[in-house]
Amino acid sequence: MAILSPLRSRSAAISVAAIAGTAAAAVCFAVGGASAGTVSGSLYRDPSSAVVRWVAANPGDSRVGVIRDKIASQPQARWFANFNPSTVQAEVSEHIGAANAAQQIPVLAVYEITNRDCGGASAGGAPDLNQYQTWVSNFARGLGNQTVLIILETDSLALLTCLSSSEINARNQAISTATRTIKSANPNAKVYLDAGHSTWNSAGETANRLRAAGVQYADGFFSNVSNYNSTSSEANFGRAVISSLNGMGVSGKRQVIDTSRNGGASGDWCGDDNTDRRIGQYPTTNTGDANIDAYLWVKPPGEADGCRYTAGSFQPDLAFSLANGAPNPPTTTPPTTTPPTTTPPTTTPPTTNPPTTPPNSTPPAGGGCYADVAINQWAGGFTASVTVTAGMSDINGWTVTIVLPSGAAVTGTWNAQASGTSGTVQFRNVSYNGRVPGRQSTNFGFQGTGTGPGTTATCVTA
Repeated sequence: MAILSPLRSRSAAISVAAIAGTAAAAVCFAVGGASAGTVSGSLYRDPSSAVVRWVAANPGDSRVGVIRDKIASQPQARWFANFNPSTVQAEVSEHIGAANAAQQIPVLAVYEITNRDCGGASAGGAPDLNQYQTWVSNFARGLGNQTVLIILETDSLALLTCLSSSEINARNQAISTATRTIKSANPNAKVYLDAGHSTWNSAGETANRLRAAGVQYADGFFSNVSNYNSTSSEANFGRAVISSLNGMGVSGKRQVIDTSRNGGASGDWCGDDNTDRRIGQYPTTNTGDANIDAYLWVKPPGEADGCRYTAGSFQPDLAFSLANGAPNPPTTTPPTTTPPTTTPPTTTPPTTNPPTTPPNSTPPAGGGCYADVAINQWAGGFTASVTVTAGMSDINGWTVTIVLPSGAAVTGTWNAQASGTSGTVQFRNVSYNGRVPGRQSTNFGFQGTGTGPGTTATCVTA
């Protein structure tokens, strides 16, 4: 789906706006102390994101190493920006299921508010606020019950210049209702509202807008999705917003900061002509700041803002410019809270494409392929992680036939195309994981209702 790109800046005299514009929890919340916020755990890297697909499709490109190592390797937000009330629940459920299977925290950016961007480069959204609430309700039904971070409506509160006072009130009510709808559907969802950025509206004005939009029902606010301000500037801004909220009787709110493109110069909202910006701090929940829950890559690096290229389109020259010369990502994962051993799931889908050698499966001795299934069951449902392993020879396309126990049904699939939902279900490779070198493997997964143990799998080549 196309991802619209939100970006804004404000000069000293004038505001310039042009916005463009994934049972018990598997990751635990840690009570914020002197060195941490309220979220702990690793963030989810989507193995089917635009940048991952580009890397897989362009192995000979001279830019691929830099883009792969410094951008495609990192967790980034999945944007939900299309008005698709009939399919959004399934899309969310599929993404959440993959993240849950990886025991990682997904970040979902909701960008669907009516009259978004005040008719600018990323105009669109739901036709009206009643239909917006229908879309949000369907979106929320796909969120499951494990930890997820929701970036709710970038620029919706910072950019109000095109709205009348009655329209502002209606938008505030819509965002407040959306927040409560999401929290009711998944109490472990962490919802953050729009705070613009540190060079747009003042901290006091931002706090007023957050309160009017129901931040008391949310977990906090996000900033810098729409600009390139330094992390320290955004953190100072966030502390001032929190102080203002505390003065209004709204306490306990925290910030998340988009660091995807703030490693160089700040300023002009559009980065399609980037020459002086770089990726910023790599995404993490280990912020060392009691006020900040996470540093996130909400705006995916390399996706256009809309002033030169189509908003949301992946542009490898932009990605390379952002990543070239930037530090390498950390070689070790920051400490995280260990998930409860009884919480599903316990297996991890692959996080790289093309396939790599499996750690546990034994390849078949001859040609063809072999499928190994790992089931993670909880009350009323399960996830399955399926490893497809090539024999002695390379394969170019595969089909795995799964026989489900009686009463079980597939509700979401990732890294494969499914035919059927119960009984005997066939899963075929997608474009980027059909070719598997000999003695190596790829992985797909699915989520289901009912009982998973007893599932059997067979694999044939195309």
